[in-house]
Amino acid sequence: MGERAGASESNALQFVYARAMTTANKITIVRILMIPAFVTMAIYYGQSIQRGTPAEWERFTAIAIFLIAALSDGLDGYVARRYNQRSSLGVVLDPIADKGLLLSAIISLSISNWSELDPSYGSFPTWFPILVISRDAILFVGAAVLYLLIGKVHVKPNWTGKVATVLQMIAIGWVMLQLRLLPLLYVVVAAGFFTAVSGIVYVTEGVRQLQAAGHVEILTLNPFPLIKGRGGLTRKHCFVIEYERRNSRGERRNRWAAKRR
Repeated sequence: MGERAGASESNALQFVYARAMTTANKITIVRILMIPAFVTMAIYYGQSIQRGTPAEWERFTAIAIFLIAALSDGLDGYVARRYNQRSSLGVVLDPIADKGLLLSAIISLSISNWSELDPSYGSFPTWFPILVISRDAILFVGAAVLYLLIGKVHVKPNWTGKVATVLQMIAIGWVMLQLRLLPLLYVVVAAGFFTAVSGIVYVTEGVRQLQAAGHVEILTLNPFPLIKGRGGLTRKHCFVIEYERRNSRGERRNRWAAKRR
């Protein structure tokens, strides 16, 4: 009996592994493993610039790793759709690979300078990675709040988010390829602008979903503070956010009183 139980457990584990380790998920895992390799080459190349002996092979290796990881983004999705390999693990791993690659590249190119001639073209300003990380952190927390309060997270892709991602990729390529068609700051400002706008759009959508579920009763946004009128301070031009739960104590008391009648 013990041997049969052990064999059945082993077969079950093999079945779960086979279902999880699809070809699409293997591609995604390889993309995730490429991230530390890219970061290592990117930082090493920046250090070689500082020493005055640029190691071009490190630069080209970092560029090659980044291109392979970026281009294979669509490959795992295609394989999953083409061969019916969609899985819960893939839903989790794919955004980790996407965001991990972008954030690691932005951070690496912020702490190391890739330009031997003009430092302003070789790295991102400090505010850029802070903005990108802050937006992603806010969206992550917002998604967690939606899941806890509503039980589901329904995110609609928005064009501002897609433009922000494309501009972030362009900014990364601008540094790695040392392009000088425009000042790097122009590209970074454009990417930062759409990053901020997309964050506002997604937060607004999250608030709308909370409101539709009954968790946000009043939402009035106005940048003006309290102003003083003839009758003293008024509540005009305020920033009011009031949260109410469906099953509040008052509602429970009202239902209980109605039953007693």
